[in-house]
Amino acid sequence: QVQLVESGGGLVQPGGSLRLSCSASEFTFGDRAIAWFRQAPGKEREGVACITTGAGSTYYSGSVKGRFFISRDLTKNLMYLQMNGLKPEDTAVYFCAADGRCRHRYATTDDGYTDVVGGSFVSWGQGAQVTVSS
Repeated sequence: QVQLVESGGGLVQPGGSLRLSCSASEFTFGDRAIAWFRQAPGKEREGVACITTGAGSTYYSGSVKGRFFISRDLTKNLMYLQMNGLKPEDTAVYFCAADGRCRHRYATTDDGYTDVVGGSFVSWGQGAQVTVSS
């Protein structure tokens, strides 16, 4: 049975950085689609970042674009989410996901457009808490 396990969460001050890791048992990330999602209290789960199958494309949600970076290490069979410039609104439980389909679209906002990330994945981690607070 595939198991994904996140690590690296914790408490950080605004402006700080954290790196989440996701390990897998009975599973190889390889060139499968991978993603990070998050869920804040009282809110729906939202996509944060994803890499499509075959690493064709990488997408970020508008709220984290330029601050968060998704990657994977094939030799270690790990995936990562590097989070920089953290804000209190980034506080959430973060989930890694793999083996599925990454989706990206643009949504209209009052200021124009923003990136929206989503998708459907077979395997999910149990979640890691990230709290941004002074």
